[in-house]
Amino acid sequence: MSFGYSTVGLGLGISKVVENKEIKGTLTGVTVGTVTPTQKVWRTFQSLGNIAFAYAYSMILIEIQDTLKSPPAEENTMRKATLISVAVTTLFYMLCGCVGYAAFGDSSPGNLLAAGGFRNPYWLLDIANLAIVIHLVGAYQVYCQPLFAFVEKEASKRYPESKFITNETKIHLFPGSKPFKLNLFRLVWRTIFVITTTLISMLMPFFNDVLGLLGAIGFWPLTVYFPVEMYIVQKNVRRWSTRWVCLQVLSLACLVVSVAAAAGSVVGIVTDLKSYRPFKTDF
Repeated sequence: MSFGYSTVGLGLGISKVVENKEIKGTLTGVTVGTVTPTQKVWRTFQSLGNIAFAYAYSMILIEIQDTLKSPPAEENTMRKATLISVAVTTLFYMLCGCVGYAAFGDSSPGNLLAAGGFRNPYWLLDIANLAIVIHLVGAYQVYCQPLFAFVEKEASKRYPESKFITNETKIHLFPGSKPFKLNLFRLVWRTIFVITTTLISMLMPFFNDVLGLLGAIGFWPLTVYFPVEMYIVQKNVRRWSTRWVCLQVLSLACLVVSVAAAAGSVVGIVTDLKSYRPFKTDF
């Protein structure tokens, strides 16, 4: 799905550049004058948060690795798969971003497919946006499963006598099919969770700003700090050794990036709140 809608965006971007007969934009990004120097700094910080958000996938790498069979060793398979996938997606998404900026210049929208960047052909844009919906529905399920499992496990431990929480009813959807286990607590709490997160996302419609803030919040602790500290403990890296210092410098540098990205995103949200309209997305 991701490859599909990204290919559509890349193709439309290339066609727009050809139609314009020129490459818009500059090597330094949005020019000062279109925005103030201060705004450019904050937007640069916010863009770091958008990039950091892409690293959210690292949280499910352990879950994926747990499903792999050996031999070969799981870590070797994951290392190779991660290297190839990150290299390919980075190159592909960089092309999408650069071509989109070359097509629209300083007026580039935050979402090329949904914010009016492209208007034709309608059927192709509809297919691309449908692919986005399918992609996000699947990703939402993948990312939420650990949280669902944690909450349901803890609830069963705390209230083992509650039939509402522990009782499962077997339902045969089709004659001869494997029974489906219906748990009322699971049904109710997951439904409430989905409705709540959907309403919150609709009430916070600042697409790029919120994306940058979420990326900034999750990037350093989940992608850098905890993995680095676990590696240090696992490999028994001595304090103040060259490797230990390098890892700490890396962690500190990523912390600075996260703080700067969070600051830029918060400034963007505060600015957007001045023209805020509930349930209307601002790209």
